[in-house]
Amino acid sequence: MQFDYAAAFSRNIGWVTESEQQILRSKRVAIAGMGGAGGAHLLALTRLGISGFHIADFDTFEIHNLNRQAGASLSHLNRPKVEVMAELARDINPELALTLFPQGVTAANLREFLTGVDLYVDGLDFFAFAAREMVFAACAEMGIPAITVAPLGMSAALLNFMPGKMTLEQYMRVAGQPASEKALRFLLGLAPALLHQGYLADPSRVDFANQRAPSTGMACQICAGIAGSEALKILLRRGKVYAAPYGVHFDAYTNRLKITWRPWGNRNPIQRIVLSIARRRIANMGQAAAAENTLPPTTVAEQILDLARWAPSGDNTQPWRFEVPAEDHIVVHGFDTREHCVYDLDGHASHIAIGAMLETLRIAASNHGLRAEIQRRPESIEPKPIFDVRLRPDSSLARDPLFAYIKIRSVQRRPLSRRRLSLNEKAALEGSVGTFYSIVWLEQSVEKWQAAKLLWDSAQLRLTIREGYEVHKSIIDWGKRFSTDKVPDQAIGMDPIALKIMRWVLGSWKRVQFFNKFLAGTFIPRLQLDLLPALGCAAHFTLVSRQPIDNIDDYISAGAALQRFWLTATELGLQLQPEMTPLIFSRYARNGRTFSTAPSALSHASRLNQRFDRLIGTTDNQSAVFFGRLGHGKAPTSRSLRIPLPYLFANPID
Repeated sequence: MQFDYAAAFSRNIGWVTESEQQILRSKRVAIAGMGGAGGAHLLALTRLGISGFHIADFDTFEIHNLNRQAGASLSHLNRPKVEVMAELARDINPELALTLFPQGVTAANLREFLTGVDLYVDGLDFFAFAAREMVFAACAEMGIPAITVAPLGMSAALLNFMPGKMTLEQYMRVAGQPASEKALRFLLGLAPALLHQGYLADPSRVDFANQRAPSTGMACQICAGIAGSEALKILLRRGKVYAAPYGVHFDAYTNRLKITWRPWGNRNPIQRIVLSIARRRIANMGQAAAAENTLPPTTVAEQILDLARWAPSGDNTQPWRFEVPAEDHIVVHGFDTREHCVYDLDGHASHIAIGAMLETLRIAASNHGLRAEIQRRPESIEPKPIFDVRLRPDSSLARDPLFAYIKIRSVQRRPLSRRRLSLNEKAALEGSVGTFYSIVWLEQSVEKWQAAKLLWDSAQLRLTIREGYEVHKSIIDWGKRFSTDKVPDQAIGMDPIALKIMRWVLGSWKRVQFFNKFLAGTFIPRLQLDLLPALGCAAHFTLVSRQPIDNIDDYISAGAALQRFWLTATELGLQLQPEMTPLIFSRYARNGRTFSTAPSALSHASRLNQRFDRLIGTTDNQSAVFFGRLGHGKAPTSRSLRIPLPYLFANPID
């Protein structure tokens, strides 16, 4: 079919006049970068009817480009981006005047790249700092309008640099700065409203040090729409164009639009404060990135274990180590913490965690069509159980639907919605634990109040015995949003002021005693960590065994049931928090076991046991293996991570 420019772009007419369409036809635009944003810019501007382009990129398409880059497809892999994008653009308008710069933009070709162009549209990779500074400086010198639109999350942040107005360097202030600081200044300069920051699901994927960050196809398409609209206004000289220090940020995920204004750019006093805060946050993200910054698992067994390690464990102790004697054989070396942790009575909490990990391993193995057959070595002792896992191919085995939720599952310690669980939600949760376990629900207002009072009193015991103090001071990672082997303080659920006081108080046992005796030291933590969350939930639940719990294998089985319950809750969009201390103290009391040097500790635990009996029934209390709360709510923004897999192949714990 013969190409007809007027017919091809006739649907633009109305939003532009026929005369304006001819003006666009005569314009030439330079675009550096043919990746996610740049490739989309080229196609959007080609469809606008612009007929001349200088396009530059030295890279080729790779498989990780498929999620967002306009030219990325299986048939285009390993081909130069400029060639592919030129073909796609010419397939829209074969009359295009295209000049290709397959070496990218360099100091040697910069003048040629910008000569004769009416507009520059930035498509460079976010981390291409030197190239961006060079191109924008040349645009300012040559009087060429320059647009940059950054894809951030599911949003786009626009800055226009117009002739005679503020330049990129005057706004960003990046000259002479190290790469990490340039990244921060570019990010905050582009998007000072930070509309996208609240929904980052995996902060470990943001790694400024290694110049790596996630991006979505939606953001790249939004960028192209915004850049195309700005190009139309600039080239046709109509409509309001916001020039730096003004900017525009639109976020499709939060449905928010913000016109930003930062006079003096990054030298703005408010902006300097935001930069200071952001540096600390980026440092926290760096912790998450560093935790995962290891070589990816290569063998199937390693891939399975890389997911299995994300199982829950008390205080993030991760009581397991691995070895892989053969590709179809994994050995799990477990250990418990009964010798130094008051909450690990007879190692049962650790055994439940190991059971949860083994169930996670089973789920992960199903993704490879493998059935995990697990056998505990009978000669291994309870404090250090050893398990042989055999991976058997099974063509009839489908991937477990809970597989997708392994790494999403987490602990939310802050109050949740009080909205009742639906009958379908309860049925799914009850069905997840299998035939040997049942769920006792506490969901009426009076039941939740009784549970809250029980937790309030249990917390007083927890916070006034030295044995509890020794655990608490060792498991909190202070000043952290993420922690690989502890609980970061920002995930605990206390406000910042209370956290600072708590950190100082936990500096010594004498301080704890003084605060508890004279300053009601347990009141604030009990209020924020126990009472308010206990009232703010859909329900409290107890996982109860239908048969006697006698040995380690029973607790391993209970851990498997718990993990399926927790993953099912995650699948349903529910958040969960363990509430184990009443259960643990009750068991100490029933067994008449002394667990503290505090004279009143055992009698206090006995009273808790009696109240727990009244709350869920004596029989269920004696058969209970887990107590917690759950409900609808936001996912936590701070959480415990896991020890990187290579470090879990160390020698078993002695």
